[in-house]
Amino acid sequence: MTTAPTRDTVVPRLAMVGIFGGLFAGYLGLTAVIPVLPAFLRDRHDAGDFTVGLVVTVTAVTALLVRPVAGALADRYGHRTVMLAGALVVAAGGLLYLLPLGVPALVAVRLLLGAGEAALFTAGAVWTVALAPHHRRGQLIGLYGVSMWGGISAGTFLGATLQQVSFTAVWVLSAAAPLLAAGLVAVVPTPPRTAPTGGGGGLLLRPALLPGIALTFGAAGYAGLAAFVVLHLDARDVGHGVVVLSCFSAVYAGTRLVIGHLPDRLGPRRVAAWCGVGEAVGLAVVAVAPNLPVAVAGSVVMGVGFSLLHPSLALMVMNRTDPARQGAAIGAYTSFWDLGLAVWGPVTGLVAAGFGYPAVFTVGAACALVAAALAVRIGRPTTPTEVPAG
Repeated sequence: MTTAPTRDTVVPRLAMVGIFGGLFAGYLGLTAVIPVLPAFLRDRHDAGDFTVGLVVTVTAVTALLVRPVAGALADRYGHRTVMLAGALVVAAGGLLYLLPLGVPALVAVRLLLGAGEAALFTAGAVWTVALAPHHRRGQLIGLYGVSMWGGISAGTFLGATLQQVSFTAVWVLSAAAPLLAAGLVAVVPTPPRTAPTGGGGGLLLRPALLPGIALTFGAAGYAGLAAFVVLHLDARDVGHGVVVLSCFSAVYAGTRLVIGHLPDRLGPRRVAAWCGVGEAVGLAVVAVAPNLPVAVAGSVVMGVGFSLLHPSLALMVMNRTDPARQGAAIGAYTSFWDLGLAVWGPVTGLVAAGFGYPAVFTVGAACALVAAALAVRIGRPTTPTEVPAG
């Protein structure tokens, strides 16, 4: 005798197609301009390195500030409303590229896009959790991230390809793809919302604090790998650093597809702790790699560990937050990722300049171990109202 599946045990596939597809298309539009902006700024505005770096990366400023706000608005007004608004803001930013703007106006457009990206991602993440069966939440959080990275990969590829046609073609894609995202989001039914059961607590909710700090430490290794693995291997006459990065990216996505259910099955504390250790081991291997196969092996170990660290920590946040405030909590938690990249980018540069490239990966490994230790600490409930996370 079998039990018929219920709403609490079945993944709403059509809804997930709309949410995941909307995220994919939104990030496709956002990132299509990334490989194009440096050449555009140099060609049309005679911009220097500082200006190029500012225009490309300034979106992180508003993303960092807006994510908790977007999450709180999603809790109050609905996840679909805020995710749809984010997609439309990103589309509007794409249309603004078509205007003859100067550098200050382009900075303003990029700041606007950062706010749209924050709303799009944060509202969609909490919407995914709201629709997911309890025993599949960690897995679906991971797959949601795969959709984002898929959009980033497709966007940068298509943007670089369309640049051969014209800058205008890239701008049109950067507006059209988020409009498609808005259409996909708009057709997904709105989930019911519940009223908060407790008091306020502000935007930086306490359940998000320690997981967010752990995520910030975990980001150090990724920042170091992305920025310096090519230079590190070139300095050792190994070369092929792009191959190492590609292997890391493939393993990162494949891990979530194949074993993304582990945080739900084994508990997020255990998985996050082991993921931090795995990231550390992988980085240590890359630091001492004498040849390409060893470096690739290190990137594979790191990719497996780093892949499930974020969804495991996010699941801890969800398990400890009132359902009606999960938008604010996940927004605050995700902001720590932006903070981590903002901090560790310059710090790893200073480490590389002062101590050499291997030290970058050694520092990243130490930070990953800190993330693992924090994950173990987070897993201990501190109040009777908190839900154990595994």
